[in-house]
Amino acid sequence: MPNQTVILVIDDKEEHAKATAEALQRVGYKCLVATSGREGLKIIETGEVDIVVTDLIMHDIDGLQILKATKERLHEAEVILITGYGTVETAVDAMQRGAATYLLKPININHLRAEVNKIVEKQNLVRSNQELHKQLDEKFGLSGIIGNSPKMHKVLNIVNQISGTTATILITGESGTGKELIAKTIHNNSPRKNHPLVILNSAAIPENLLESELFGHEKGAFTGALYLRKGKFEYAHHGTLFLDEIGDMPLSTQVKLLRVIEDGVITRVGSNESIEVDVRLIAATNQDIEKLIKEGKFREDLYFRLNVVAIKLPPLRERLEDVNLLIDAFIREFSQVNKNTISSISPDARKILYKYHWPGNVRELKNCIECMVVVSTRDFLDVEDIPDRILQRSDEATTVPCLVAGMTMEEAERELIKSTLVAVGGNREEAAKMLGIGERTLYRKLDQYALK
Repeated sequence: MPNQTVILVIDDKEEHAKATAEALQRVGYKCLVATSGREGLKIIETGEVDIVVTDLIMHDIDGLQILKATKERLHEAEVILITGYGTVETAVDAMQRGAATYLLKPININHLRAEVNKIVEKQNLVRSNQELHKQLDEKFGLSGIIGNSPKMHKVLNIVNQISGTTATILITGESGTGKELIAKTIHNNSPRKNHPLVILNSAAIPENLLESELFGHEKGAFTGALYLRKGKFEYAHHGTLFLDEIGDMPLSTQVKLLRVIEDGVITRVGSNESIEVDVRLIAATNQDIEKLIKEGKFREDLYFRLNVVAIKLPPLRERLEDVNLLIDAFIREFSQVNKNTISSISPDARKILYKYHWPGNVRELKNCIECMVVVSTRDFLDVEDIPDRILQRSDEATTVPCLVAGMTMEEAERELIKSTLVAVGGNREEAAKMLGIGERTLYRKLDQYALK
C-alpha cells in the first residue's frame, strides 16, 4: 500500500518542498521534508526512507551527492531527480549513478505521482520475490533452482502456490530446462514430502513393458513374469508420481492412465483385482501436446486431466539474466566435487558463454562447466578451457553505444545499459558496477526496458 512507503522530499526552496510533499501525501504516501541537502543527508542516515525526491541544483549539497549517499546507505531506495536544466548528458550522468528517473521543472504532479507509483510497484515486486525465495529456501532449500529472471520468478510463484495442493500438474519446456527439478521441488514442499517421489521416464520403457512398470503385474501374467511385481503407482501410494516424457506414452497406455486419474484405482497386468491408490501426479514433456492431439498421437481428454495446472519452463536463451548466476553456482559445485581450488572465470570466457545460444539449456551449461573445471590447470577458468564446439558457435559480435543529442531520458538510459551489458559479456554484476548502480536496480531496469 502507498502509505507504507516513506518518501523524502529535498529542496532548498521550502515552498517547493512542501508543495511536492503535500501532493504525494494526498494520495496516501508518508512524506518527510528537508529544506537543504545537509538536512536531507541526516534523514537518509536514519535508514527509514524508500524513495528520495530531490532537486538537482541546491546551495549546499547537490542532487547527485544526495543520489550517491542514498545508494551507499540505502541499497533498495530509489531516487527521483528534479531540475530546471535538462540535457541528455545530465540525464545519462544521473542514470549512470543510479537515478530511477529524471523530471523537469515545473513538475507535473500527475507525472510525479505516476513515477512514484511505478517505483513502489517495482519495489514491492522485488520484496515479494525476495520473500518467496526466503520461504522456499526455509522449507526445503532450493539450491538447485537458480534464477532471478522475471520468468523464473513466475515459475517459483506458481510452485509456491500449488505445492500444498493435490492438483495434477503438467510441466512443459525444452530438454534440459529443469522439469524434473521442478517436480522434485513441488513434492518436497507438499504434505506428501515424507512419502515417496517415484520417477518414470515414459520414453525409456519399451511399450510392451510400460503398463507393467506403471501398474505392476501378477506372477505368470506374461512370459518372464516369474514373480508378482508392484508398479510405480503402488510404490507412490500417498506420495507423488512423476511421469517424464508423457508425450511418448502409447495411446493404449494413455487410456488406462486416464482411468486411474479418474477413479483412483489400478489393476495389475494379469489380475482382475482393483487396488486403490492415492497418488499426486506430475507429468512433463518437451513436446507440443496440442500438436500431438491434432496428429492423433495423444488423447485430448487425458491432456485436460493432466493440464489442471500448467508450468512452462523458459529456455535458457530467454532467461539470460540467469546465465552468470548458473555459471558461478556450477563452478562452486564442481570445484567442491573435484576437490580443486577453482573459484572464478575470466571475463573473456564468461562473455563467450553468455553469448552462446545453449540449445541444451541449463543441462548443457552445467555439463560445459563441469568439463571446464575438470580440464583446467589453473585456479580459474579461461577461454582455452571452453569446449571447442561452444567456441566455434559463439557469436563474438560487439555493439557500441549510440547516445545522441535529442534522445529522451529513457532512450539514453536504455542504450547505455544495453551497450554496457555487451561490453561486459552480459555480466550483470560487472555491468551494475560500471553503471554505478545496485544489481537490484539494474534488474528492475532490464525488466522495464525489456532487455532480456
